[in-house]
Amino acid sequence: MLDFSPQELTLKEKKKFLIGSVIPRPIALVSTMSRSGVINVAPFSYFNIVTYNPPIFSIAVQRVNGISKDTSRNIFETKEAVVHIVDVDNVETTNLTSASLGPDESELEIAHFTPITSHTLKVPGLKESKVRFETELYDSMIVYNEDDTPTADLILLKVKHYHIADTIYHNGYINPLKLGAVSRLAGNDYAEIGRMFTVERPL
Repeated sequence: MLDFSPQELTLKEKKKFLIGSVIPRPIALVSTMSRSGVINVAPFSYFNIVTYNPPIFSIAVQRVNGISKDTSRNIFETKEAVVHIVDVDNVETTNLTSASLGPDESELEIAHFTPITSHTLKVPGLKESKVRFETELYDSMIVYNEDDTPTADLILLKVKHYHIADTIYHNGYINPLKLGAVSRLAGNDYAEIGRMFTVERPL
């Protein structure tokens, strides 16, 4: 077993050890809107459920040179976001939204998702997603590194409305194979749901 202290590792090594071992990671495709009405769409694999009561997601948005990305800034300003689950049918289009664009440019201009009106939010959802959640900002915190530089925005989003495609829904449950969610690995690699098995919890 190899052992390392954080002080021995480069920033790249720290990142590679984490994203290479904390796998698979679910992917949230998040749509937000600026105050001026520009729709931003971006994927995040530092994403998961915090709790179901109330239903809350966590998303960590990495900063660039200490500056928040469009997704964080839009959420802080409007308190709204739509979270979509990335699947085998939309992962290629989702990947296009990771391009670096200016704050006045919309990823919808290069990734041809179809905006669809939300029930409770001003920001639209994306029609091509089998699962999407309308959410509002619940809480947030800034993460700092050892040099006291802000490196990430940790955002908690509370679900206000659920959208589930009828093709994947049955008797209160979502069929994971029909959903076909994909997960993030390291580098440019993704994974589909593979072999499934059951392990009973102890009583």
